[in-house]
Amino acid sequence: MLMVISPAKTLDYDTPPNTARHTLPDYLARSAELIAQLRELTPAAIAQLMHISDPLAALNAGRFAEWTPAFTPAVAKQAVLAFMGDVYEGMDAQAMSEAQLDWLQDHLRILSGLYGLLRPLDLMRPYRLEMGTKFANAAGKDLYAFWGDTLTEALNALLAEHNSRVLVNLASDEYFKAVKPKKLAVPVVTPVFQDLKNGQYKIISFYAKRARGLMVRYAALNGIDHPDGLRDFDLEGYQFVPAGSDEHTLLFRRDQAPG
Repeated sequence: MLMVISPAKTLDYDTPPNTARHTLPDYLARSAELIAQLRELTPAAIAQLMHISDPLAALNAGRFAEWTPAFTPAVAKQAVLAFMGDVYEGMDAQAMSEAQLDWLQDHLRILSGLYGLLRPLDLMRPYRLEMGTKFANAAGKDLYAFWGDTLTEALNALLAEHNSRVLVNLASDEYFKAVKPKKLAVPVVTPVFQDLKNGQYKIISFYAKRARGLMVRYAALNGIDHPDGLRDFDLEGYQFVPAGSDEHTLLFRRDQAPG
């Protein structure tokens, strides 16, 4: 079983990592291609391309200018510890043991506009480049064209080594579009998280993002290697709903979020 999640816009390079272990991204040469093109953009062009403020555009122009493929812990950080946001706060990898981080390294991948596919302990320089950015490049009009079948083929190769050959999709639609399910050699299972609001169960973005991270945490803490084991997920009040689930969807609901 392999899980995929999205990255986060917010980064934390100040908190010391809870492990010294690290690996290097598999697609640094491809990342360097994108960086070379991004360096040609002015801060104003970056702001327009990414729909961000001028200060953020200037920050990222500086990051692109300083980026080199020479990754060391002095200038980079493990991806699962560098990303911040609802998913990563729910996962709380900073509090995991070495054994639990090992589970993440074997069972989790992070989809990335710049790095393609990251292992949790892959060192990562700070960046901002969302997968949905319409950044024209030599391969086409956007990053989906740039990455093409690369990420799908990588996931197929990874899952061929697993006993339970199932992909659990905990990524956003924007990022999972970089994967081509029809070309995957394995089934895809997508957990869905709903909360009760005004008498109806709905997907509430903030809670759903956090729940994705909570599910990764639950799987790591319990050493789960098959989607059936996720049905017992109950962190922060969620419960599995058999009537709303099928072979491709696992539905979880809760009536009240923790205070």
